[in-house]
Amino acid sequence: MSYRRGEYAYGDNNGVVQPLQQGDQESERRSQQPVKLQPSWEENNLPEDELNFKNLNMDDASLQIHTPPDKYNLVYLTFLIHGIGVLMPWNMFITADKYFTDHKLSKEYTGEESPYVTNFMQYLTFAAQVPNVFFNWLNIFIHIGGNLTTRIVWSISIAVVVFIVTVILAMIDTSTWPVPFFWITMICVVILNMANGIYQNTIFGMAAKLPGKYTGAVVLGSNISGTFTAVVSLLTSTMTSNKKMAAIYYFITALFVLLVCFDTYFALPLNRFYRHHELREKTNAEQRKQQEQGRSQRIPYLYILRKSLPQLYNVFFVFFVTLSIFPAIHASNSRFSDDDFHFTRQFSDIKPSDEDFFVSDEYYSGVTCFLTFNLFAMLGSYLTSLFCWPGPKYLWIFVTLRVLYIPFFFFCNYQVKGAVRHIPVYIMNDWVYWVVAVTMGLTSGYFSSLAMMYTPRTVEERHASTAGMFAAASLITGIFTGILSTFLWPWIISHVKY
Repeated sequence: MSYRRGEYAYGDNNGVVQPLQQGDQESERRSQQPVKLQPSWEENNLPEDELNFKNLNMDDASLQIHTPPDKYNLVYLTFLIHGIGVLMPWNMFITADKYFTDHKLSKEYTGEESPYVTNFMQYLTFAAQVPNVFFNWLNIFIHIGGNLTTRIVWSISIAVVVFIVTVILAMIDTSTWPVPFFWITMICVVILNMANGIYQNTIFGMAAKLPGKYTGAVVLGSNISGTFTAVVSLLTSTMTSNKKMAAIYYFITALFVLLVCFDTYFALPLNRFYRHHELREKTNAEQRKQQEQGRSQRIPYLYILRKSLPQLYNVFFVFFVTLSIFPAIHASNSRFSDDDFHFTRQFSDIKPSDEDFFVSDEYYSGVTCFLTFNLFAMLGSYLTSLFCWPGPKYLWIFVTLRVLYIPFFFFCNYQVKGAVRHIPVYIMNDWVYWVVAVTMGLTSGYFSSLAMMYTPRTVEERHASTAGMFAAASLITGIFTGILSTFLWPWIISHVKY
């Protein structure tokens, strides 16, 4: 008589091999069944390719299947901070315009008239926005600097170095070389915005991989940046009347914000919620590569552009209309102290019509223009985290209707220094002007956030990041073209007659 392997065992007393009985054989088979390490994985009935945890530890394998919560909204807050950071360099430079025009390039400081003072803001705008627009679009098609980490690290690092150089220039005596100082400043602005264009575009691409509210967080942060800058301007004006020291405070503040952004970026991979989305994207990419059988995968840029074009129009047009009005038409110069709000432009002048209006002449523009716009744009961005209306299909209607703000503010008491206004003033009530200004800020923040959130949803999940980059490029293009249009308004009100 013979026995198959597995049908015998050692005796308890003498070590003699004894054949297994039928019941013992059944018990042995049950003991050899595979052990379920985590039954919930099998209960999900996932396909075998999704249960391939090769090269993953147990924690990462679990993260691929179960979506953890964004505990304490840390990821949301991180993207909000980066939203503040992407606009902080530009905001701080335009806030410090009087430092350049009334101090570093002034006749009192240099002993000579500078040809760059009169149109300094135009020079600054072109030096900032042209490279910003160019590198925003370029970063979509050419991943400048390699992967996400490299792009973020290098862009923030370059911005930090530029601000350090700017602070050093503020501290040293440049009175004997104003022309080199001007061009060194312009070169710094160009380099800063080249880096900032990549930084801004990459951040929106990263946020697009996550649920829509995280793109909204970046937009909200951008709107908070304006309010934050206004507060810094007021505080520095209170602390010192020295334009040089005020500018140093601005630049150091921007430096601090950028360093916070740098630090929080490296905290993202430690967050389980963020790692879940990163691992899911990596797994989906590997599966697509297997399905394509090793063939190279090209990003269908034209397809993504065509699918997301309606929302890209919404993003562009919201910012075009907003920057066509704010601050060029919206701001006041003669009724408001330059030392309080340095955003004020010398070519724009809306004056109060009612001397009994609750805001005094000194703070008229600061309250009705800058504070009103920034606060309500911030509120509008926040509202998208509570509800989203209208939907993607009908958003363009409301966005297009915002073009009516341009003729409205034209018919307010908008005056241009050195020009005779021929267009009649129809809006004489300050309350009407202010209420409409509130709605402009609110709709700017709300509709821009909606459009930025809707754009990644117009394409498949694997293309969401590229769609988010298109949205970021459309945003900065809207800002740039809106600023360009403001150079037409003084000519229109002084030459158009009817």
